[in-house]
Amino acid sequence: MKLAQLERLVVDALADIKGRDIQVIDTSRLTPLFDRLVIACGDSNRQVKSLARNVQDKVREAGAGVLSCEGEEIGEWVLVDLGDIVVHVMQPAIRSYYKLEELWGGKTAQRLHRAAAEASHLGEG
Repeated sequence: MKLAQLERLVVDALADIKGRDIQVIDTSRLTPLFDRLVIACGDSNRQVKSLARNVQDKVREAGAGVLSCEGEEIGEWVLVDLGDIVVHVMQPAIRSYYKLEELWGGKTAQRLHRAAAEASHLGEG
């Protein structure tokens, strides 16, 4: 599966069950370990776990693999490693404490996908 397809699948899986404040950060120039970091919030332990589980289920349904998942037991912060994409699903207090966006310097998924849509629209013609 291509990176853009996997990224879209992850964002859609998070949005499907009301993940909030979804951000996609291009890390390809910052680290050789992964190309994208996706961060999202869930309002409770149960929602954080459900968001992470939905990402894993959708990725597997699409024929891609999940390398690992950490933090499901507690549900305050769950990390899903998809290889090229690492997904962090966090409760708002945890997210504001660790401030991963500041560490990695990201764009919101909404802006990223709007830019992609505009670029593909310009290509039509």
